[in-house]
Amino acid sequence: MISITAIGSYIPAARESNYAKKSQFDIDDDFITEKIGVKQVSRKASDEETSDLCVKAYADLLGRHGGIEPIDCLIVCTQNPDGSGLPHTSAIVHGKLGLPPHCACFDVSLGCSGYVYGLSVIKSFMQDNGFSNGLLFTADPYSKIIDPQDKNTALLFGDAASVTLMQSAAGPGTWQPGPFRFGTQGKGGAALENRDGKLYMNGRAVFNFSATEVPLQLRQLLQGLQLGIDDIDLFLFHQGSKFIVDQLTARLKIPHEKVPLNLADQGNTVSSSLPLLLQGYVDDPQLHRIVLSGFGVGLSWASCLLTRAP
Repeated sequence: MISITAIGSYIPAARESNYAKKSQFDIDDDFITEKIGVKQVSRKASDEETSDLCVKAYADLLGRHGGIEPIDCLIVCTQNPDGSGLPHTSAIVHGKLGLPPHCACFDVSLGCSGYVYGLSVIKSFMQDNGFSNGLLFTADPYSKIIDPQDKNTALLFGDAASVTLMQSAAGPGTWQPGPFRFGTQGKGGAALENRDGKLYMNGRAVFNFSATEVPLQLRQLLQGLQLGIDDIDLFLFHQGSKFIVDQLTARLKIPHEKVPLNLADQGNTVSSSLPLLLQGYVDDPQLHRIVLSGFGVGLSWASCLLTRAP
């Protein structure tokens, strides 16, 4: 059984305060704290590449977990790769980490739903190939394409990276992912896209899609498992904004204490938002079932159950 053993992360130290942008965008404190829920966004250094963020997340993983040998596969989930995207960022990370040549590497081009998709991909890939140790990276530094004059994006998106260690010989207390559910509305993809090198977002369209499709998918997931809201310890939603997380919580009638938020100090970190949130709970022995749900770019959404190994 392929399980989540540990998670490492890296959030750049630099921050841009949204309070400093109040007059520029004609917003107030209530908009910052209650609507978007983002007080400041994290920003990578100008000389940091996507692969550098991954390498620093891996260093954090080693500090938490210790040595990992051998690494059989390495997957990077990103839509903002190094340079021109050629070679693939996973190969660049492989080189910077000095991993052996037998290690399989490839990228997955997904945004906000990417972590859930990535868990399914790496789990299946490892099982089919008899692999023991795999690394799933997420890194989407949107600062590469954000227009600082665009209120819809400049106040929301922050830079970060994560790496999840997946292992076949995982012991008690690790997390087994699955089952999974996926969805795509490709015709609506223009609501969140790269337009001539700048990020564009139709916030209303993204909200309407998320508020409709995510509750439906989660109800289907739980019904298929014959579980209810009370059977789940935590619901971890993509940290798109405080408003959307609050709306999903209300529509699904989930107790607020089961739906944590962590975007205030770094913003929406795209594919890294779920693993950054999950990182704070993977070692809690009181938790047994966690639901993950990512949604956004595509338009794409994906959900899964995580079950703690006894």
